[in-house]
Amino acid sequence: MALSSTKELVLSRTKPIPTLITCTFILTLLLSTPALCASAPTKATSEFEFLKVAPSEFVGTVQDVVGILQEVMSILSQFGGSGFGDSRLSNAVSDCIDMLDLSSDALTWSASAAQNPKGKHNSTGNVNSDVRTWLSSALANPETCMDGFEGTSGIESQLVSTGLSQMMSMLAELLTQVDPNLDSFTQKEQKGRFPSWVKRDDRKLLQANGVNVDVVVATDGSGNFTKVMDAVHAAPDYSMKRYVIYVKRGVYIENVEIKKKKWNLMMVGDGMNATIITGNRSFIDGWTTFRSATFAVSGRGFIARDISFQNTAGPEKHQAVALRSDSDLSVFYRCGIFGYQDSLYTHTMRQFFRECKISGTVDFIFGDATTLFQNCQILVKKGLPNQKNTITAHGRKDPNEPTGFSIQFCNITADTDLLPSVNSTYTYLGRPWKEYSRTIFMQSHISDVLRPEGWLEWNGDFALDTLYYAEYMNYGSGAGLNKRVKWPGYHIMNDSSQASNFTVTQFIEGNLWLPTTGVAFTAGLGV
Repeated sequence: MALSSTKELVLSRTKPIPTLITCTFILTLLLSTPALCASAPTKATSEFEFLKVAPSEFVGTVQDVVGILQEVMSILSQFGGSGFGDSRLSNAVSDCIDMLDLSSDALTWSASAAQNPKGKHNSTGNVNSDVRTWLSSALANPETCMDGFEGTSGIESQLVSTGLSQMMSMLAELLTQVDPNLDSFTQKEQKGRFPSWVKRDDRKLLQANGVNVDVVVATDGSGNFTKVMDAVHAAPDYSMKRYVIYVKRGVYIENVEIKKKKWNLMMVGDGMNATIITGNRSFIDGWTTFRSATFAVSGRGFIARDISFQNTAGPEKHQAVALRSDSDLSVFYRCGIFGYQDSLYTHTMRQFFRECKISGTVDFIFGDATTLFQNCQILVKKGLPNQKNTITAHGRKDPNEPTGFSIQFCNITADTDLLPSVNSTYTYLGRPWKEYSRTIFMQSHISDVLRPEGWLEWNGDFALDTLYYAEYMNYGSGAGLNKRVKWPGYHIMNDSSQASNFTVTQFIEGNLWLPTTGVAFTAGLGV
């Protein structure tokens, strides 16, 4: 079980406090499109139909949120440095600053899209989906920030909690101002449309057997670098074309973090059993969940292929992340994500996992991203004695967030270490980390590793009325529905039109951006 009702999040070591990005700099990044600093149009036209309010009202509220964000970051920056005498508190402060900086970017993108819906900076072309995704990310970050102070004894959390709460309340209001049911472009307009920072020629580069490599990483010195992190540092910032890092077979003992400036990186290995990036950071050893990740990526448009990320801390070390992603429109193809508690942290944004192996014990797929898993192997491991296993713990806090987990065409079974005790170890599809947790298992094989009731409470009746859990056309010895939970928020789907809402095309707008990645995918239900 988790240590508390909220996940512990704190940063690993003190880092320099980042300066808030100026509006001028943001304008440059957005390729000279109107951004947050520009005056907003006062009259809505047809291209602004994705908003329920005038663009000027929307942008004005965004500016108010940014003002609060700046005040909070100013307070936090006063507590930067290592003079706390409390590493967990120091790390929580640093985490907050990093995450609020990510929220600042997401808010800037949202305001710019509201002012110019057809601007080059918009990521998929479906503006309402883009903006709802970015606002949800901006909302998740302060929530994670507040969670990170749990267990600390300082007054810092009290000083920023009012501002963060106000910020989250305003972000929730902004989410209600974006129409969740409106497609900004017709199917005809969507066809062949690609994210502005991905060139059409990249489609050829990203085919399974035709990747052009920019740099090589090799443990034996035969490449450009011996460390993966060195290759990441050398990659260009805000790249408008794909930058490919080939990581040769070998075991790389290092923690890798791809910061928000590193757009369009692709990392290719020699296979999930051949190229392995490994670490052992954990909550028990003083790392926060957020910074325990062996591999973490924030830069938009990231792709990983034929590589594994693992955390070897073990079940006794509790939260220990193998992979964390905040990368919008990211893809993980034929990758391994191996750990125990909290193996895979899909923190925010839109993500796609295809033909991956994911292993763990407690909440080992968690976060508040909009994530679709397709044709993956989900392996439940043996944890601590008398410990219950939960595959997912989705963290949607607000009902207007488009986030959730959709698990399609996957194979859910026990890993080899659990097989001898599968009958005495209770395993569940998920439990509600936050109030509006949303997870769907469909068209997947579920073995006898699963308990008949299927799902587990988090704490009493918390979120049982407000969560959205569903199953559709699963099969296998653990897929029987007769003894499933009877919660108000649990649904047995029988209608394909309902299930189609959680497919690649509709859930993550994958038809608009996955073709550029070269990854195989099934657009719909496949039947």
